[in-house]
Amino acid sequence: MERLHAAGGEVDRDEAREIFAWLRAEMSAGRVRAATPDPESPTGWRVNRWVKQGILLGFRCGEIRSFPGGDPEVSFLDKDTLPLKRLDASSRVRLVPGGSSIRDGAYLGPGVICMPPMYINIGAYVGADSLIDSHALVGSCAQIGARVHVSAGAQIGGVLEPVGALPVIVEDDALVGGSTGIYEGTVVKSLAVIGAGTVLTGSTP
Repeated sequence: MERLHAAGGEVDRDEAREIFAWLRAEMSAGRVRAATPDPESPTGWRVNRWVKQGILLGFRCGEIRSFPGGDPEVSFLDKDTLPLKRLDASSRVRLVPGGSSIRDGAYLGPGVICMPPMYINIGAYVGADSLIDSHALVGSCAQIGARVHVSAGAQIGGVLEPVGALPVIVEDDALVGGSTGIYEGTVVKSLAVIGAGTVLTGSTP
């Protein structure tokens, strides 16, 4: 992955697309994550740089194409390497109708509830029995633990670049209040309660 990422515009497109398709499937299944718990790290988490490099590769090697919308008069344009995630009843995820989108390459554990409209980006991880409420955003590579409540209008920022930067982490059993913003590699520890309207960044004391 590092070799292909470093190749820039000289990358073999077919090889890059094949490897990215593998990475996307592994992230979607939860077997590969952009960050993983690491008790020896000061933050308690370790960034997997190669995963972020792979996601950036997927953006670079894709081609823009039209995706159909629910309305035959409406279509959407995105990279063909970044399709929407397909869920079925075996996932035990509740995706309530009404305008939500989840990119393939995001993981949703069993029992997750998605209230419309909300958006979950590639590389995100949402643990079992968590709730993503209406108008909430879970950005690229954000790591959400189990039994987390992300309230309506909350913004969990995405961190793709620089590749070594820690994504936003919200650990198990936390409550993220409505209309909050959590950005720039912030780590919200287990059982924390973030009050409505709070804005947290990596530089917040």
